[in-house]
Amino acid sequence: MLSIKEFLKADLTTVSNLLLTNYRKIGLSDHEFLFYLQLLKYQQEGNYFPELGEISEVMMISVEDLYSLLQSLNDKGIIRIETLTNNQGQTEDRYDLTLIFDKLANYLEQQEVKVAEVQSENKISNLFQTFEIEFGRPLSPIEYETIQSWLNQDKYEVELIELALREAVLNQAYSLKYIDRILLSWERKNLKSKQQVQQDQKKRMSQIEAQSESSSEEELPFVPLHNWLNPNQS
Repeated sequence: MLSIKEFLKADLTTVSNLLLTNYRKIGLSDHEFLFYLQLLKYQQEGNYFPELGEISEVMMISVEDLYSLLQSLNDKGIIRIETLTNNQGQTEDRYDLTLIFDKLANYLEQQEVKVAEVQSENKISNLFQTFEIEFGRPLSPIEYETIQSWLNQDKYEVELIELALREAVLNQAYSLKYIDRILLSWERKNLKSKQQVQQDQKKRMSQIEAQSESSSEEELPFVPLHNWLNPNQS
Protein backbone atom coordinates (compact mmCIF):
# COMPACT_ATOMS: atom_id res chain seq x y z
CA MET A 1 0.00 0.00 0.00
CA LEU A 2 1.31 3.47 -0.94
CA SER A 3 2.24 5.42 2.17
CA ILE A 4 1.61 9.16 2.59
CA LYS A 5 5.38 9.80 2.63
CA GLU A 6 5.80 8.00 -0.68
CA PHE A 7 2.88 9.93 -2.11
CA LEU A 8 4.32 13.28 -1.03
CA LYS A 9 7.80 12.36 -2.23
CA ALA A 10 6.37 11.82 -5.72
CA ASP A 11 5.75 15.58 -5.92
CA LEU A 12 2.81 17.25 -7.65
CA THR A 13 2.07 18.71 -11.08
CA THR A 14 0.38 22.08 -10.89
CA VAL A 15 -2.38 22.64 -13.44
CA SER A 16 -4.79 25.56 -13.69
CA ASN A 17 -8.41 24.65 -12.97
CA LEU A 18 -9.41 26.89 -15.87
CA LEU A 19 -7.44 24.61 -18.14
CA LEU A 20 -8.93 21.46 -16.64
CA THR A 21 -12.43 22.87 -17.09
CA ASN A 22 -12.07 24.23 -20.62
CA TYR A 23 -9.52 22.07 -22.46
CA ARG A 24 -12.23 20.42 -24.59
CA LYS A 25 -13.75 23.82 -25.39
CA ILE A 26 -10.47 25.09 -26.86
CA GLY A 27 -10.28 22.08 -29.16
CA LEU A 28 -8.20 19.46 -27.31
CA SER A 29 -9.10 15.78 -27.20
CA ASP A 30 -8.64 13.79 -24.01
CA HIS A 31 -5.50 12.12 -25.39
CA GLU A 32 -4.03 15.43 -26.53
CA PHE A 33 -4.63 16.99 -23.12
CA LEU A 34 -3.17 14.00 -21.28
CA PHE A 35 -0.08 14.19 -23.48
CA TYR A 36 0.17 17.93 -22.75
CA LEU A 37 -0.03 17.16 -19.00
CA GLN A 38 2.80 14.65 -19.35
CA LEU A 39 4.97 17.30 -21.03
CA LEU A 40 3.99 19.76 -18.29
CA LYS A 41 4.99 17.26 -15.60
CA TYR A 42 8.45 16.86 -17.09
CA GLN A 43 8.83 20.62 -17.53
CA GLN A 44 7.98 21.29 -13.88
CA GLU A 45 10.62 18.73 -12.98
CA GLY A 46 13.17 20.67 -15.05
CA ASN A 47 13.14 18.50 -18.18
CA TYR A 48 12.00 20.74 -21.04
CA PHE A 49 12.42 18.18 -23.84
CA PRO A 50 11.65 14.68 -22.54
CA GLU A 51 12.08 11.53 -24.58
CA LEU A 52 8.80 10.48 -26.14
CA GLY A 53 9.68 6.86 -25.37
CA GLU A 54 9.29 7.55 -21.64
CA ILE A 55 5.89 9.13 -22.14
CA SER A 56 4.93 6.24 -24.44
CA GLU A 57 5.44 3.78 -21.58
CA VAL A 58 3.36 5.90 -19.18
CA MET A 59 0.46 6.49 -21.59
CA MET A 60 0.77 2.98 -23.07
CA ILE A 61 0.57 4.18 -26.63
CA SER A 62 3.17 3.99 -29.40
CA VAL A 63 5.77 6.63 -30.06
CA GLU A 64 4.27 7.02 -33.53
CA ASP A 65 0.92 7.93 -31.95
CA LEU A 66 2.68 10.44 -29.69
CA TYR A 67 4.28 12.05 -32.75
CA SER A 68 0.78 12.36 -34.22
CA LEU A 69 -0.46 13.99 -31.00
CA LEU A 70 2.55 16.29 -30.99
CA GLN A 71 1.88 17.35 -34.58
CA SER A 72 -1.80 17.92 -33.82
CA LEU A 73 -1.00 20.11 -30.80
CA ASN A 74 1.47 22.07 -32.90
CA ASP A 75 -1.09 22.56 -35.70
CA LYS A 76 -3.67 23.78 -33.18
CA GLY A 77 -1.26 26.34 -31.77
CA ILE A 78 -1.16 24.67 -28.35
CA ILE A 79 2.58 23.96 -28.16
CA ARG A 80 5.66 24.55 -30.27
CA ILE A 81 9.27 23.40 -30.30
CA GLU A 82 11.79 26.19 -29.89
CA THR A 83 15.57 26.10 -30.07
CA LEU A 84 17.55 28.10 -27.51
CA THR A 85 21.22 28.62 -26.69
CA ASN A 86 22.27 27.75 -23.13
CA ASN A 87 24.97 29.36 -21.00
CA GLN A 88 27.61 27.07 -22.49
CA GLY A 89 26.77 28.25 -26.01
CA GLN A 90 25.08 24.96 -26.90
CA THR A 91 21.73 24.81 -28.66
CA GLU A 92 18.94 22.83 -27.08
CA ASP A 93 15.33 22.16 -27.97
CA ARG A 94 12.43 22.63 -25.59
CA TYR A 95 8.64 22.54 -25.71
CA ASP A 96 6.95 25.89 -25.29
CA LEU A 97 3.81 25.02 -23.34
CA THR A 98 2.58 28.58 -22.78
CA LEU A 99 0.66 28.95 -26.06
CA ILE A 100 -2.26 27.04 -24.58
CA PHE A 101 -2.91 29.93 -22.22
CA ASP A 102 -3.28 32.33 -25.16
CA LYS A 103 -5.86 29.93 -26.58
CA LEU A 104 -7.62 29.77 -23.24
CA ALA A 105 -7.57 33.56 -22.80
CA ASN A 106 -9.05 34.09 -26.28
CA TYR A 107 -11.80 31.58 -25.58
CA LEU A 108 -12.70 33.16 -22.23
CA GLU A 109 -12.73 36.64 -23.79
CA GLN A 110 -15.10 35.40 -26.50
CA GLN A 111 -17.35 33.94 -23.82
CA GLU A 112 -17.40 37.26 -21.97
CA VAL A 113 -18.35 39.05 -25.19
CA LYS A 114 -21.18 36.57 -25.79
CA VAL A 115 -22.47 37.01 -22.24
CA ALA A 116 -22.31 40.80 -22.60
CA GLU A 117 -24.21 40.61 -25.90
CA VAL A 118 -26.95 38.48 -24.35
CA GLN A 119 -27.21 40.84 -21.38
CA SER A 120 -27.41 43.83 -23.74
CA GLU A 121 -30.15 42.17 -25.78
CA ASN A 122 -32.10 41.40 -22.60
CA LYS A 123 -31.76 45.00 -21.40
CA ILE A 124 -33.05 46.34 -24.71
CA SER A 125 -35.95 43.89 -24.71
CA ASN A 126 -36.85 44.93 -21.15
CA LEU A 127 -36.62 48.59 -22.23
CA PHE A 128 -39.32 48.14 -24.87
CA GLN A 129 -41.47 46.24 -22.38
CA THR A 130 -41.08 49.05 -19.84
CA PHE A 131 -42.24 51.61 -22.41
CA GLU A 132 -45.32 49.54 -23.21
CA ILE A 133 -46.13 49.06 -19.53
CA GLU A 134 -45.79 52.77 -18.75
CA PHE A 135 -47.72 53.84 -21.88
CA GLY A 136 -50.35 51.19 -21.24
CA ARG A 137 -50.32 50.07 -24.87
CA PRO A 138 -48.13 48.43 -27.50
CA LEU A 139 -45.55 50.65 -29.16
CA SER A 140 -46.09 51.64 -32.78
CA PRO A 141 -43.49 50.77 -35.46
CA ILE A 142 -42.40 54.42 -35.56
CA GLU A 143 -41.94 54.44 -31.79
CA TYR A 144 -39.83 51.28 -32.04
CA GLU A 145 -37.67 52.97 -34.67
CA THR A 146 -37.29 56.08 -32.52
CA ILE A 147 -36.09 54.10 -29.52
CA GLN A 148 -33.76 52.05 -31.75
CA SER A 149 -32.38 55.34 -33.09
CA TRP A 150 -31.66 56.51 -29.54
CA LEU A 151 -29.72 53.31 -28.93
CA ASN A 152 -27.92 52.82 -32.24
CA GLN A 153 -27.41 56.34 -33.63
CA ASP A 154 -27.41 58.59 -30.58
CA LYS A 155 -25.68 55.90 -28.49
CA TYR A 156 -27.78 56.65 -25.41
CA GLU A 157 -27.40 54.07 -22.65
CA VAL A 158 -30.43 51.94 -21.83
CA GLU A 159 -30.37 53.19 -18.25
CA LEU A 160 -30.37 56.81 -19.47
CA ILE A 161 -33.44 56.23 -21.66
CA GLU A 162 -35.20 54.51 -18.74
CA LEU A 163 -34.45 57.53 -16.55
CA ALA A 164 -35.82 59.91 -19.19
CA LEU A 165 -38.95 57.75 -19.41
CA ARG A 166 -39.38 57.96 -15.65
CA GLU A 167 -39.03 61.76 -15.79
CA ALA A 168 -41.73 61.89 -18.46
CA VAL A 169 -44.07 59.62 -16.50
CA LEU A 170 -43.66 61.76 -13.39
CA ASN A 171 -44.74 64.73 -15.48
CA GLN A 172 -47.57 62.66 -17.02
CA ALA A 173 -46.10 63.23 -20.49
CA TYR A 174 -46.48 59.94 -22.36
CA SER A 175 -44.73 61.08 -25.50
CA LEU A 176 -41.48 60.08 -27.14
CA LYS A 177 -41.02 63.68 -28.31
CA TYR A 178 -41.07 64.80 -24.67
CA ILE A 179 -38.57 62.08 -23.76
CA ASP A 180 -36.40 63.07 -26.72
CA ARG A 181 -36.27 66.66 -25.42
CA ILE A 182 -35.16 65.36 -22.03
CA LEU A 183 -32.40 63.31 -23.62
CA LEU A 184 -31.28 66.25 -25.75
CA SER A 185 -31.14 68.54 -22.72
CA TRP A 186 -28.92 66.04 -20.92
CA GLU A 187 -26.74 65.67 -24.01
CA ARG A 188 -26.23 69.45 -24.15
CA LYS A 189 -25.04 69.29 -20.56
CA ASN A 190 -22.70 66.42 -21.52
CA LEU A 191 -24.55 64.06 -19.19
CA LYS A 192 -24.05 60.65 -20.75
CA SER A 193 -24.89 58.21 -17.98
CA LYS A 194 -27.58 57.63 -15.40
CA GLN A 195 -25.09 58.35 -12.62
CA GLN A 196 -24.10 61.72 -14.14
CA VAL A 197 -27.75 62.77 -14.50
CA GLN A 198 -28.53 61.79 -10.92
CA GLN A 199 -25.52 63.72 -9.66
CA ASP A 200 -26.61 66.77 -11.66
CA GLN A 201 -30.16 66.53 -10.30
CA LYS A 202 -28.85 66.19 -6.76
CA LYS A 203 -26.63 69.24 -7.25
CA ARG A 204 -29.53 71.32 -8.60
CA MET A 205 -31.79 70.25 -5.72
CA SER A 206 -29.12 71.32 -3.23
CA GLN A 207 -28.87 74.73 -4.94
CA ILE A 208 -32.66 75.17 -4.89
CA GLU A 209 -32.83 74.26 -1.21
CA ALA A 210 -29.99 76.68 -0.42
CA GLN A 211 -31.73 79.50 -2.29
CA SER A 212 -35.01 78.71 -0.54
CA GLU A 213 -33.37 78.83 2.88
CA SER A 214 -31.60 82.13 2.15
CA SER A 215 -34.80 83.80 0.89
CA SER A 216 -36.77 82.67 3.94
CA GLU A 217 -34.34 84.33 6.30
CA GLU A 218 -35.74 87.90 6.77
CA GLU A 219 -33.52 90.65 8.04
CA LEU A 220 -34.87 91.86 11.40
CA PRO A 221 -34.80 95.65 12.11
CA PHE A 222 -32.46 96.94 14.77
CA VAL A 223 -34.32 97.55 18.03
CA PRO A 224 -32.34 99.49 20.66
CA LEU A 225 -32.71 98.39 24.27
CA HIS A 226 -33.64 101.06 26.83
CA ASN A 227 -31.31 101.25 29.80
CA TRP A 228 -33.69 101.66 32.70
CA LEU A 229 -30.85 102.14 35.20
CA ASN A 230 -29.33 105.02 33.21
CA PRO A 231 -32.01 106.64 31.05
CA ASN A 232 -29.49 109.01 29.46
CA GLN A 233 -27.52 106.09 28.00
CA SER A 234 -29.09 104.21 25.14
